[in-house]
Amino acid sequence: MNKNTLSVRTIVAIGIGAAVFVILGRFASIPTGIPNSNIEVTYAFLALMAVIFGPIAGGLIGLIGHALKDLIFYGSIWWSWVIVSMFVGFLFGLISKKLDIESGEFGRQKIITFNLVQVGAQALGWFLLAPVLDIVIYAEPTSKVFIQGLGVGISNMVTVGILGTLLLTLYAKTRTKTGSLDRE
Repeated sequence: MNKNTLSVRTIVAIGIGAAVFVILGRFASIPTGIPNSNIEVTYAFLALMAVIFGPIAGGLIGLIGHALKDLIFYGSIWWSWVIVSMFVGFLFGLISKKLDIESGEFGRQKIITFNLVQVGAQALGWFLLAPVLDIVIYAEPTSKVFIQGLGVGISNMVTVGILGTLLLTLYAKTRTKTGSLDRE
């Protein structure tokens, strides 16, 4: 399956993924004490979906899911962070071919590769892109947005590093290993 095309399966995954992103964002968030910043398990789920379905799906799940979450629960969309969710989801998906999770293998080297990519993607997104967009779009105070970005970025790196790795490991175990005689 080409992960860069929008098959019916991928479109359905985007819809379901965005809905789960909204639900997790509402019911599985822990406030950090930094204004408008939470520890989110949504990004571990986003990583799983992006690795399975590719960068386009990852980006659209991040974009649609975060936009809907903001609209439903806050009454307006905070576009700077929505754009970062799309960016991070897209970058998570770029590693999908290298990880080849469908092979049933997700060992040490793939775990390290995944975590290097996810930390890099989130560092770019939350430490740089989100604060700059907050300043440019909303004229937010520089010190506030960089503290928020740092807090959110670190918490997302940790949750994706732990929960994302666990989700990908469990998913890989459901796949038939390459070369297995049990292949259908």
